[in-house]
Amino acid sequence: MTRDAPGPDVPLERSESFAGDPDRFERLWTPHRMVYIDGADKPADASAGECPFCRVPSLDDATGLVVHRGELAYVVLNLYPYNPGHLMVVPYRHVAGYPELTTAELAEVGDLTQRAIRVLRATSRPDGFNLGVNQGASGGAGIAAHLHQHVVPRWTGDANFMPVVASTKPLPQLLGATRELLAGAWATHADPVAAADASTADAADPTRVEEA
Repeated sequence: MTRDAPGPDVPLERSESFAGDPDRFERLWTPHRMVYIDGADKPADASAGECPFCRVPSLDDATGLVVHRGELAYVVLNLYPYNPGHLMVVPYRHVAGYPELTTAELAEVGDLTQRAIRVLRATSRPDGFNLGVNQGASGGAGIAAHLHQHVVPRWTGDANFMPVVASTKPLPQLLGATRELLAGAWATHADPVAAADASTADAADPTRVEEA
């Protein structure tokens, strides 16, 4: 029978009634990734009107997966994350190249990157990070027309066989839940002074239980 049925109204069907040869493998169905595979989210051209990074700020935070909005740049969850909490720091202005950023934009992108790392450290306790800006299609940029910096939390052993053998990245938390967690922690942990105060309070709290 099918496992983890979504509700009592969903009929259960025996697998033996369908065609196929049973084997020892479990199936992890990820139909949402067909959007990525088919390129449905790829802009039709390099204009701001077709750019998803230009469109996201017009959405509400939950719909756009926005974690924080700054003056010149914003922080958003990657719709196709490598790991849980994979963030991107994106300037509002539609620019493709790193050298095209103004001094003020460059400073805010750097500041938001620091803040994002603090928040991820406080909420997820990663072992490390990958930070990167892919420039141009040949440099690995999925959307080359609008600059965006990746902030990827890493854990020891997270590069297991699934991405290598099956080109699949299992994620234990839904994007909406991750956004709520990070956005909620931003005010407490993004600022270095607030983060230090929170850390001191946590250390002094005898009821606090460390996560395994």
